[in-house]
Amino acid sequence: MQKVFFPLFHALAMLSLAASGSSEQRTARYFESIRNSPSQQMAFLLKVPKGGDLHSHLSGAVYAESMIQWAADKGMCVNTAMVASPPPCDSTAGQVQAKTAFSNSVLYRQMINAWSMRAWEYSGQTGHDHFFDTFGKFGAANSGETGKMLAEVAARAARGHVSYLELMLTPEGLSMQLGKKIGWDSNFVETLRALESHGIYDAVTAGTQSIKTAEAQKDSILKCGTTQADAGCSVTIRYLYQVLREFAPGQVFAQITTGFLMAEDTTSKVVGLNLVQAEDGVNSMKNFSLHMHMLDYLRVIYSKAHISLHAGELAPGLVPPEGMTFHIRESVLIGHAERIGHGIDIMHESQPYDLLKEMAKRNVMVEICLTSNDVILGVRKEQHPLNTYMQYHVPVALATDDEGVSRSEMSMEYLKATQDQGLGYVQLKEMARNSLVHAFVSDGEKMRLEKKLEEDFREFEMGY
Repeated sequence: MQKVFFPLFHALAMLSLAASGSSEQRTARYFESIRNSPSQQMAFLLKVPKGGDLHSHLSGAVYAESMIQWAADKGMCVNTAMVASPPPCDSTAGQVQAKTAFSNSVLYRQMINAWSMRAWEYSGQTGHDHFFDTFGKFGAANSGETGKMLAEVAARAARGHVSYLELMLTPEGLSMQLGKKIGWDSNFVETLRALESHGIYDAVTAGTQSIKTAEAQKDSILKCGTTQADAGCSVTIRYLYQVLREFAPGQVFAQITTGFLMAEDTTSKVVGLNLVQAEDGVNSMKNFSLHMHMLDYLRVIYSKAHISLHAGELAPGLVPPEGMTFHIRESVLIGHAERIGHGIDIMHESQPYDLLKEMAKRNVMVEICLTSNDVILGVRKEQHPLNTYMQYHVPVALATDDEGVSRSEMSMEYLKATQDQGLGYVQLKEMARNSLVHAFVSDGEKMRLEKKLEEDFREFEMGY
């Protein structure tokens, strides 16, 4: 009886599934059926293949708990403002050993809150100020820990079914020193010559070696190449050289030059560059157009580097209204941005609809960082331009920005996209694909990643 019933039941089940549409449609319908249950959607999204995370600052991607451990291991100190510093600790200045946090639960909580956006609403600061202040507090704790940081971020990406990471980092400090020494006289040609004659190529060598050393440590921590290898070993990682735009023009120019040079060197795994730090900062605002012209000049000389730019990470009241009218436009038209990070103030730009059409025409993708935009700028739900970008066919993909500081990760960004922005499964799937289509990885590696993503989607959807 059972031998007859099972094949009949199986056949009827297959007919029912076929009648209900494609596996993608079935999966999308199931996802809609649990829309009013964020917890069930989260369980679903944790398993969804997500492609790449194209906007992630390594320094902000690590959780505070890890950095507290590193500070304790190095015998570091922390003061009453929760700022970490090297030993010895001066008790008269209110410093205690960081390891005290493991026996003092109040201190432990205070350090996590100060080093992340957890409970920032009770800090007495705006989300913007609290976020940017965290880096100065924990910076000494993660200094020299790049390998450990890579291991943590890669392992978390693998658990969230993220297969590719483009991590922003500044792998060397020599270029900043050279830029400060040489200065800036507004002469692109002569400043570049001075950098070359004073050893800018040494910065490239130092940066490349720094990344190789960190990756070797990451591989060791994750036991890559062994039978006990962590899933994070399979995550493909490339790097964007992050330029600190709040510094003096000569230093910014030197860093941009180093970023271009490292991206020209195929052994460095640096595929492009980005300008970072608060866009509303005094030098960021004053020198924004100058920075775009620096990129324009060097882009002609160094053509292999890819460019993604933070632009439009601004909200009304943060800067004067006129300061929100040109950053995205100049990043695309002058700075040669292939991708835009954030793009929040797009509708404040001069002639925004023309700009949207131009971005769609140029296939400029926008890296959407929902949690970051929420906690830093207070831009959320219908205030966010995500759906406007999609309406005008500008490609978009979700990203984490600073998942450790923001206490987020990619699956949470997907949940925020569906709960706050109303996106469905098919739209999320398209964004995952976009994250690889617009990745700055080599063509061969991109094809492999895209093929694997489609295979993962097919396997995932079989369950629905």
